[in-house]
Amino acid sequence: MSAERAKLHLHLVSDSTGETLESVAKAGLARFEGVEAIKHFWPMVRSEGHLDRVMEEIARRPGLVIYTLVDGGVRDRLEQRCATLGLPFVSPLDPTIGALSELLGQVATRRPGRQHVMDAAYFQRVDAINYTMVHDDGAGHDDWEEADIILAGVSRTSKTPTAIYLANRGFKTANIPIVPQSPPPAILFSVAGPLVVGLTTAADRLIQIRRNRLLTLGQAPDTAYVETGTVEAELAFARRLFADNDIPVIDVTRRSIEETAAAIINLVQARADAKAETA
Repeated sequence: MSAERAKLHLHLVSDSTGETLESVAKAGLARFEGVEAIKHFWPMVRSEGHLDRVMEEIARRPGLVIYTLVDGGVRDRLEQRCATLGLPFVSPLDPTIGALSELLGQVATRRPGRQHVMDAAYFQRVDAINYTMVHDDGAGHDDWEEADIILAGVSRTSKTPTAIYLANRGFKTANIPIVPQSPPPAILFSVAGPLVVGLTTAADRLIQIRRNRLLTLGQAPDTAYVETGTVEAELAFARRLFADNDIPVIDVTRRSIEETAAAIINLVQARADAKAETA
């Protein structure tokens, strides 16, 4: 008999969108097994009246309160109410802001939601996401010169999710499948602007992913698409293609999307540094 999962109510109270708190909560929960977390989002809480209404709801489903509140009055009220109710509460950004304030010799701004101001970086991300969605799976290769990164690899090597993750970091990212029967366009090997990166993986892992994909689509799980010899030949073809054209390769077998993206960003930075040194 499996152990009963522990249930936990998490209340994420923010004077902005709550995205930061969601990331913190996700990272924290990843360190614990057997926990069923029920998240309650309370964004844009910027007045004591609004907070009072939120606290009424929190009292009905007591749990851990995680908050980012800039306004001192609202913040003090939340802490007082939590203490009265006997609820644990934590402001995860306090240690970082305190350390930065001491190091910089500045008092932190008291403007809520400043990290989400629609500045140039915001519009860069939007532009990157739009570009990436239009240039998925080999589409739009005529203007690959506008890309920052081009991902290439056989089917189901996480090209699309990695491209979307990179786009959210502000990188225009195109991707193309490597298919032995249909070689990629020549521009993949001659494009000057973007960094071309090859993605590869272990054959057994790729077969497992492809089988799961076929089952999800309601298709027969026994086709050439998942046949060991065919998959190994596809991977070998892609690796030769990358080697012959000096394309850096990242093995995604044991990497998460975030880890793969981080490795790609490191390659982008290394190339930029090398260009700066020779300039």
